[in-house]
Amino acid sequence: MQAWEKIRKIWKLKDLRGKILFVFAILIIFRAITAIPVPGVNISKLHMFFENNQLFGLLNVFSGAGMDNFSLLMMGVGPYITASIVMQLMTVIIPAVEKWYREEGEMGRRKFQQITRILTVPFSLIQSYGMITLLKSQNVIDNLQSYEMARTIIIVTAGTMLLMWLGELITEKGIGNGISLIIFAGIVANIPNAAKQIIVTWDPSQIFSYGIFLAVSIVVIAAVVFITEGQRNIPVTYARRVSGRGMVSSSSYLPLRVNQAGVIPIIFAMSILLFPQMIANVIGVVGSERVKDAALMISNFLQDQWVYGIMYFLLVVAFTFFYTTVTFEPTKVSENLQKQGGYIPGVRPGRSTSSYLQKILNRITLAGALFLATIAVLPYIVQGFTHIQSVSIGGTSLLIAVSVALDSMKQVDSQLVMRDYDGFLKG
Repeated sequence: MQAWEKIRKIWKLKDLRGKILFVFAILIIFRAITAIPVPGVNISKLHMFFENNQLFGLLNVFSGAGMDNFSLLMMGVGPYITASIVMQLMTVIIPAVEKWYREEGEMGRRKFQQITRILTVPFSLIQSYGMITLLKSQNVIDNLQSYEMARTIIIVTAGTMLLMWLGELITEKGIGNGISLIIFAGIVANIPNAAKQIIVTWDPSQIFSYGIFLAVSIVVIAAVVFITEGQRNIPVTYARRVSGRGMVSSSSYLPLRVNQAGVIPIIFAMSILLFPQMIANVIGVVGSERVKDAALMISNFLQDQWVYGIMYFLLVVAFTFFYTTVTFEPTKVSENLQKQGGYIPGVRPGRSTSSYLQKILNRITLAGALFLATIAVLPYIVQGFTHIQSVSIGGTSLLIAVSVALDSMKQVDSQLVMRDYDGFLKG
């Protein structure tokens, strides 16, 4: 009943209703463009290629499902995400970039965002060339002449820039993060195809395995919500200040999220595992037999399910700690608390506070890292237990979908609360 009441409130508010309808309109445009393929592709071979390769299937998720039919939006928002990650890492390496991002306010963030957009172009050119070359080596697309290759790369890059612009339009004029919503739309759009595949391949003799699959799906969704929302609140007390005729003190808390890094570690790990496979497939078409044998050995090694799963798991854990260290610095947090007259009860300000925060951060990051790594390799675990290849729990897709849905719901709720507060003041 409360859900219907909330929907009614949203529909009654003209500006909020307009923002939500604007988001839906942009997503419809995105899905329409996704259906336009680039010429010269064997679609059946392309679908088979992505079904047989979990890593490239995950790339298809980040392209907003535009890669499985080699559409104009084939690379999706992947190059933009790569550029964003590089810029975030540059805040650690280059002090000037850190100053833009953290100290110069809105002007600095605009400059930071503009450089991210510019970097998206070369990343899109490089990634589209690599993907087209890989698909050529797998006989998925026709052998393109030089001018045809250049034309296709330019078209795909233009599609990426168009998608980036649509995402920024959603962020600016709609509700939620535009890039995340585009990925979310691609994930949701694949649900009917997944349901169709389950129906077509239905086997009554495997009813127990389907039951396990359903039970695991429910548990995973609950776990994703729990971990995504989970945080450790560190109590903070501020020094007493004069207020009226007496001295008062205030208290607050410092939230440390269990999953500080989001899905970034999975993207990092995916890139590391993807690079040698892509290189091996590209150099595998050269004339030297020795080079071909080496490329085939590397490709077979990485395609082993156990090797791939273990490497994927360990890389996600390592990158979770790395990214959390980059984005959250206990020393700076301790310094800021000390400048503001705040302290953690029972902990001395300064170095002791920094050490305490680092200790807490390491503990909760370990839990978040193990969770992310388990989510990353979940499809292999489920298929290993159920022995059903036609269905799998896309842990990463599920994590993105739940995170985006929760974030969008929070933004809608904040808009409703703000308007209720405005109405109270006017009344």
